[in-house]
Amino acid sequence: MMKMAIPRLLILIACLALSTPGWAAQPLRIGTNVWPGYEPLYLAAEREDWQERLRVRLVEYPSATEVLRAFRNRALEAAALTMDEVLTLREADIPLKIVAVLDVSAGGDVILAKPHIKQFADLAGQRVGVESSALGAFVLTRALEINNMQLDQVEIVHLDVSTHERAFKNNTVDAVVTFEPVRTLLLNTGAHEIFSSLEIPGEVVDVLVVHADILRTERDRLRQVVAGWFGALNHMRREPLAAAKFTARRLKITPEEARASFDGLDFPDAAANRRLLDTELPHTLQRLQETLIGKGLLRRPRPTGPLLDARLLPQT
Repeated sequence: MMKMAIPRLLILIACLALSTPGWAAQPLRIGTNVWPGYEPLYLAAEREDWQERLRVRLVEYPSATEVLRAFRNRALEAAALTMDEVLTLREADIPLKIVAVLDVSAGGDVILAKPHIKQFADLAGQRVGVESSALGAFVLTRALEINNMQLDQVEIVHLDVSTHERAFKNNTVDAVVTFEPVRTLLLNTGAHEIFSSLEIPGEVVDVLVVHADILRTERDRLRQVVAGWFGALNHMRREPLAAAKFTARRLKITPEEARASFDGLDFPDAAANRRLLDTELPHTLQRLQETLIGKGLLRRPRPTGPLLDARLLPQT
């Protein structure tokens, strides 16, 4: 009897491990760069103990360029990216899916300039810092287009967002394409805004993307992540001061500045997400792809519909 008891005990322990959520699961790594629009992910992770309960780990990188590289190299299972960045990954033949819309930038992405640059046209001949492999290149391209200027009229200085503040303060550049929290830090030092995403409504959209095979194998955990995101949004609406204090600690700004940084963002709820993924984003992605191809940022068109997958969204 004793000889049989030990194997049976081991089998029981193994069965319990397999049936316990997160016990035997590999870590699910979600990459972000520093951006207020991604803060609800960190709020959800803390409130719901994703690390221990789900074995979901948020990985924060200094720049979107590094998030793209990590996702491309399979160092991440999922990532928070802008749609133009998603299209660059798609062109590299990386199978992926957009499973949620996180935020829509409505003034959060900007071009800031030195005081001697009074208006956008004054950028001609000036040095502009931009994270050229990510969103910044798209924002600058659209800003130049809207203001009837060409890319060769400005001097591009390639800068990761982690170096934007230092380069601006050291006069390495005359203007910079950036976003929060760098936006607030530079405005506080005398920079002024000459362009923002308010001028390109609906074009700068942050989304949660996953590798296609991960969506198949980790659907339950990913569904809990998406539900946690919407739970965090609800908490932010009910307790805005508490949410601002949490974000302020992480971004090293004041709670007032944290609340102001959210003013330039729209966070679609679950119902709006379903409408966006099912109806609006296919057209937005198509227009965005045409813009990127026209500006030489993509080589050729691809079908955009297969990128979108609304199955993780909660029922509304």
